[in-house]
Amino acid sequence: MVKNRHDAERGIPEVSFSAPAGTPAGVEVLSLADLRHRVPAERLAVPQRPDFHHLTTLSAGSLRHTVDFTGHALDPGSWLWVRPGQVQQWGDLTHAEGTLILFRQDFLDPATTAGARVEDPHAPVLRRPLPEDAAPLRLAADHLTTEFHALGHLPLEIHTAALRHLLAVLVLRLAHLTAPAGSPAPAPDTTYLRFRDAVEQDFARTRRVEDYAEALGYSPRTLSRATLAAAGLGAKEFIDRRVVLEAKRLLAHSDHSAARIADRLGFSSATHFSKYFHHRTGQTPIAFRVMVRGHTARH
Repeated sequence: MVKNRHDAERGIPEVSFSAPAGTPAGVEVLSLADLRHRVPAERLAVPQRPDFHHLTTLSAGSLRHTVDFTGHALDPGSWLWVRPGQVQQWGDLTHAEGTLILFRQDFLDPATTAGARVEDPHAPVLRRPLPEDAAPLRLAADHLTTEFHALGHLPLEIHTAALRHLLAVLVLRLAHLTAPAGSPAPAPDTTYLRFRDAVEQDFARTRRVEDYAEALGYSPRTLSRATLAAAGLGAKEFIDRRVVLEAKRLLAHSDHSAARIADRLGFSSATHFSKYFHHRTGQTPIAFRVMVRGHTARH
């Protein structure tokens, strides 16, 4: 299913996709019962940073799953989408039944990747479809599962093409769920999207709203209004949350010193970084690292 590796440059333990022998490279479908049987619970409980997508849906029971240090409660019919680079940690799978779909991003065709916003790191992690969406999603997942386990019934290249198309149906439907009010949710405006992409690229270079405003050709006030309307928080807080998330990832899943992390995130010193982190999280960087690793050790 997967294989562990270690990114020496970032120092973050990662998990790479490894297709089961004889199956199409790039996708795997298994039940949560299969996952429990194949992977020890203590290994699942350890935080990991996969370089491929995880789609999880429950048919029975419940599951708590942590993604980038935020806990999500799954129940039957809900869907969890963990994207490459996000840090995840499985909860207790003992009483959860359902389906896990793993796929590499390059398994999908470019049109599907764009249409399903597969590369969007800000897309919702947890989704609870309305009834009109739940049934088609379940059918799409069942059809994909059936085809995956029908290896040998078709020539391999045809089997692979069928899996690619069936997965495309699933992710496109999942990305475009009906809004709770029964009408599509308004798309974020261009100003916010440009700012969001710029922050993702440059958060380790600058934390100043003014720098982004100048680079994008907007006023700081315009960026803050657009970010507040789309994300529910101001532009400065949006930047800070992205910096803090990366700091947490590095603290929890690497052995880098505070000084090295400070340098990677564009701080002038470890002291400055520590004050910044403490002000926004209520913990020192070292206290956060101890807390997260202590929690992992207990599992």
